[in-house]
Amino acid sequence: MGQKKSMLELHRVGVEEYKKVEKLPVTVVLDNVRSEMNVGSVFRTADAFLMERIFLCGITPQPPKAEIHKTALGAEESVAWQYYPTTLAAVEQLKADGYLVCSIEQVHDSVSLENFVIDSGQKLAIVLGNEVKGVSQEVVDASDLCVEVPQHGTKHSLNISCCAAIVMWHVYQLEVRS
Repeated sequence: MGQKKSMLELHRVGVEEYKKVEKLPVTVVLDNVRSEMNVGSVFRTADAFLMERIFLCGITPQPPKAEIHKTALGAEESVAWQYYPTTLAAVEQLKADGYLVCSIEQVHDSVSLENFVIDSGQKLAIVLGNEVKGVSQEVVDASDLCVEVPQHGTKHSLNISCCAAIVMWHVYQLEVRS
């Protein structure tokens, strides 16, 4: 087995330098997510995979909050974010700005994640929903498409932070490979 890398070997940048790094044209939208810890986890993952920003909508907690900071480990300072009173308002703004709006939800005619591809440089919005109710139907209806993470166990859903990580990794891989 290999020796763990030191912080120097990991070549991490500071917050101010990170803000200058080119990001993927991807906005993560949180639709009424309740848990501060889930929000923090999404910030941390968005930082890791160079997502341009996060939109926090409805009841979704906003920094500064202790539980967000606990799981984000400071990523709430590096990743740009905005608050919208409703997710639908955020989606309408994103569509007006030329984003392809993709809700991550189990719906009829969804695209399975392994089959989801986008054109390189396509501006993309990934909408993730409430821990219990998922993405609201009005937001699903306003989306350009829905993507479903395939699952084969006894549960019908993943925790939002796990789902977000899987989807962001997939999108990051699509962009890096193109």
